[in-house]
Amino acid sequence: MKREITTIAAEPRDTRGKNEARRLRVKGFAPAIVYGAGKDPVALSINPKEVKRILRSSTGHNTIFNIDVKGLETTPVMIVDWQNDPVKENLLHVDLKRIDLTKRITVGVTVHTVGDPKGVKLQGGLLEVVAREIEIECLPDDIPESFTVDVAELMIGQNIRASQIPMGESMKLLSPADQVIAHVVALKAEAEPEAAAVEPGAAATTAEPEVIKKGKKEEEGAAEPEAKKKK
Repeated sequence: MKREITTIAAEPRDTRGKNEARRLRVKGFAPAIVYGAGKDPVALSINPKEVKRILRSSTGHNTIFNIDVKGLETTPVMIVDWQNDPVKENLLHVDLKRIDLTKRITVGVTVHTVGDPKGVKLQGGLLEVVAREIEIECLPDDIPESFTVDVAELMIGQNIRASQIPMGESMKLLSPADQVIAHVVALKAEAEPEAAAVEPGAAATTAEPEVIKKGKKEEEGAAEPEAKKKK
């Protein structure tokens, strides 16, 4: 599927290191690097707001966009890695990979489930989503935003596997074909109350020796001073 490709401007960086990265962040930029397609890697400074906008889009990190490196190149890329500050959530670094639009690439695609399983409504089971992403190979222009599977017909003990997800013509499933995406399971039976409870008669019988034993100790403790007095 053909999509409109966004272009983000970037500038090459001559220097690297932690100090340079800090200076960039103070100025409102984030350090980045672009590599791949048989070309040398290039260190960049990039607008973090533009990168976050792409990451939050419907295609997320699978989005293909152009990076326009001032004075060097304009090339399609994908975000392959990024780091955020755990406290401030600022973008700390971005790794970009050049993409050849004529060659197949490997991507992970999110899988969504829809429907209310019969095994839940009629049998009291529980729907478990086991895998939320599968890996496929396809042409860059054919990367789907996500896959959707209908779980409405699932009964207890039934499942949907990766091989059942419909694929486009250029797509090839790389995840194991038998990988379970979602299944309906029976709820675990709770322990029977009779097994956990103790009969009232048994409780009284068990407690009685303790009462007698304590009484004996108290009597012995009380008698001991009398014995000493006699001496």
